[in-house]
Amino acid sequence: MEKLKNVSDKVSEMAEKVNRNLRRNAAGQTDKAPKMHRGMKINRNTKKTVRETCVSWGFLMPSLMGVMTFFVLPFCVVVFYALVNNPIQKEFVGLFNFERVFTNNAFRQAAYNTFKFSIIAVPLSVILSLFLAVVMESGIPFKSQFRSFFLSPMMVPIASIVLIWQVLFHFNGIINVIGMSFGGPKIDWLKSDKAQIVIVVLFLWKNLGYNMILFMAALSSVPKDLLEVARLESATDAQIFWTIKMRYLSSTILFVTIMSLINSFKVFREIYLMTGDYPYKTLYMMQHFMNNTFASVDYQKLSASAILMAMVIIVLMLIMFVTENRYGKDIEG
Repeated sequence: MEKLKNVSDKVSEMAEKVNRNLRRNAAGQTDKAPKMHRGMKINRNTKKTVRETCVSWGFLMPSLMGVMTFFVLPFCVVVFYALVNNPIQKEFVGLFNFERVFTNNAFRQAAYNTFKFSIIAVPLSVILSLFLAVVMESGIPFKSQFRSFFLSPMMVPIASIVLIWQVLFHFNGIINVIGMSFGGPKIDWLKSDKAQIVIVVLFLWKNLGYNMILFMAALSSVPKDLLEVARLESATDAQIFWTIKMRYLSSTILFVTIMSLINSFKVFREIYLMTGDYPYKTLYMMQHFMNNTFASVDYQKLSASAILMAMVIIVLMLIMFVTENRYGKDIEG
């Protein structure tokens, strides 16, 4: 009887234990051992995350230090110089240096010429390169030869380009000889109001090939099934181009426009090699003004003009990004 009583007590104890565990599980509780195991797992994950974050910052630090040293810090120095009277006395003068820049005739001439050149050359570069890309994608013969022809200016050194342009547009150059043979006037291209036309042609000749390749790559990425469906729905080539291809080209158009705008500010190099520090007034660009101001050691005026130029470029970039987001964001997804 005593044994039966012990067995009955053990069974009751085990049943109580099972019921207690069931109640704990129903209340969402667990034993201590799993809690400790989960805590150790969380600690390991936290250490792994911290280690990965440290490694990531270790890879980023060289680039961040380079950006801070060569871009952010010099820009802060430029802002400081634009707000003081000179680097020695360092007296705060507010916007006086900006007022000096705005009233400077050389700055006005350089800003007007740069704006005029960019507003003509950049749209022409985008439109003509897109036209060439569409023609190349239309299946014309000698496609690879034409593509190599338009890319060839990228392989020519800048000194050779300048030499070619001097031979072509010199007062006694080839262009005047050909023009006079047809009864045209003899023009001093680089020392007349037509000087900027020469630079625009040079800019287009240099940049059309590269932009054309970018547009050809973008055109090849347009979904073929979408084009087939449009043709089955009796859409014309013009409708396909404006309603489908242009939608997919919007991000490339933005990129080409930004690159062309940047390159339009670099055209100073060719102008300087052809005409020197003080070219004809229509070729006097912002970079001429910057270089000549730097040579006169007027850092305050130079810094103020650089800040104004940066602000204009930033505004133009924002306008282009907003436009691209409005008309092409749905395509990018």
